[in-house]
Amino acid sequence: MRSFTLKVDPLTGEEFYEVYSRGNQILTDALLNKGSSFSEEERNALGLQGLLRPACNDLDHQMLRVVENYSRKTTNLERYINLMSLLDRNETLFYRFLTEHLRELLPIVYTPTVGEACLVMSHITRRYRGVYLSPENIQNIDAIFQSLDRPEIGLMVVTDGERILGLGDLGSDGMGISVGKINLYVAAGGIHPMVSLPVCLDVGTNNQRLLEDPLYLGIRKPRLTGKAYDDFIERFVTGVRRNWPNALVQWEDFAKHNAFRVLRNYQDRLLSFNDDIQGTGATACASLLTAREIRGRPLKDERICIAGMGQAGLGTAHSIAAAMREEGLSEGEIRQRIFAIDQPGLLLENSPGLEEPQKPFAQPRDVAAEWTLEQPGRIGLYDVVKNAGITTLIGVTAVKGLFDEKILGQLAKNSERPVVLALSNPTAQSECTPLEVVRATDGRGLIATGSPFDPVEWNGHSYHASQCNNLYMFPGVGLGVLIAKSMKVTYRMFNAASRTLSSLVTPEQRQQGLLLPGMDQVRKVAAKVALAVAIEARESGLGRRMDDQELEKAIARAQWEPHYYEYRAGRAG
Repeated sequence: MRSFTLKVDPLTGEEFYEVYSRGNQILTDALLNKGSSFSEEERNALGLQGLLRPACNDLDHQMLRVVENYSRKTTNLERYINLMSLLDRNETLFYRFLTEHLRELLPIVYTPTVGEACLVMSHITRRYRGVYLSPENIQNIDAIFQSLDRPEIGLMVVTDGERILGLGDLGSDGMGISVGKINLYVAAGGIHPMVSLPVCLDVGTNNQRLLEDPLYLGIRKPRLTGKAYDDFIERFVTGVRRNWPNALVQWEDFAKHNAFRVLRNYQDRLLSFNDDIQGTGATACASLLTAREIRGRPLKDERICIAGMGQAGLGTAHSIAAAMREEGLSEGEIRQRIFAIDQPGLLLENSPGLEEPQKPFAQPRDVAAEWTLEQPGRIGLYDVVKNAGITTLIGVTAVKGLFDEKILGQLAKNSERPVVLALSNPTAQSECTPLEVVRATDGRGLIATGSPFDPVEWNGHSYHASQCNNLYMFPGVGLGVLIAKSMKVTYRMFNAASRTLSSLVTPEQRQQGLLLPGMDQVRKVAAKVALAVAIEARESGLGRRMDDQELEKAIARAQWEPHYYEYRAGRAG
């Protein structure tokens, strides 16, 4: 049953909430609760007299209290718990705090601290958020969705918890990722929290630690696999289409063996995308487009090695290939410039264990016929960097220190301005640090990392690494798709988003070696990316026929700023 409806006063044009709850029901509803900001009129009309202390504070005064309480926390996990407790009490106040302090709070609400939190989520959970669907309740999906008190759902971030960051299978404790992504959609993209829903598909876990943990809150069974898993996903998708046919679904942190199949099966049936594949790839590609401007030569002249051909690696490879295609290269020429490495080493045609999504990036078997190898019979990372003359090195392996001094030194010999994208999260699993790149390249390297690093001081100079974070991509893509009312999400939309993101790096930032805009610009970035996506949707015949100015205005109107609405008493029904 809905607890409120957003309405417009026909006389004054003011927006207000018509509220059907009363008393403590309102105070325990995080979307409705204003705490000390309820006016006297609202307290009288909504049965709140006697339940609140006398003072009436505005949002600015409440912020003072939030900042003071947050500053007392001494560890990142304590800060995370503090923020989630605020979210559970008062969503408007939480998003005001997050929006105004996004750069500081991003490492807390998302990587790397959210990974630490997910590892102990069953131990720190105070209050459930979102929807948990399992084989035990999937048959009731319609009733579950209809029981939500949200007027409408326009966005869902959905995980099955099998590949949480670089931490692996965390079962339903992975819900922290869905919650965190929704937080960022609201704070960075401006999508209203009342239309946003985190979802966990709890299909079990193969993590023995969780199965043996007496406090674990998820299904204590091995993961569904094969047809049983696919049937479960089908029932979920069918339920979404029945209840919210226009909602956007973001698939999040699925393991590789399921992620590509789910994306392929539903990208034309359901408005959906996979951020780990498409968002990561588009953001990494934007970094390389900026490096192209700094280097002063086309992307097609680079020799690129991608270490780690899971979702992120394959998504990055596809995005780079699309950019090279736009520069006029054929598929064969693209393959000669992108070298893909996974656990067995360089991917070669017809290699045992070569997976279907990896095949477009497997090299001909004779490519290394004349190469000198460190270990005969295996073509490792150093072999590729040296023999293929790699100028750009990308890591999505979650292997700390993979890009060692020897590899980075060889990269520095290959290029005057080598590019290193060490994209693995959290920080402790980054393939290398910015300091290691600066040392190995004598400050010539262009660097981006998945998690934030402090500036590096070296030989009297300060060097900055861009944070290659999907936050630059998914909020704008999601907003643009929803504003355009697109029927599906396409790779061309992500290509347009990559070009736009790179174009927002200023000449001054490029001079400093930065590959992406500052993190304090993410809300502006989201609006620009949304516009590019909406235009592409229109030009592809998938979105509304609005001109550029109309789309820009619609996006600006849709970007919600955290504030309190006036409440008026209403009757449900």
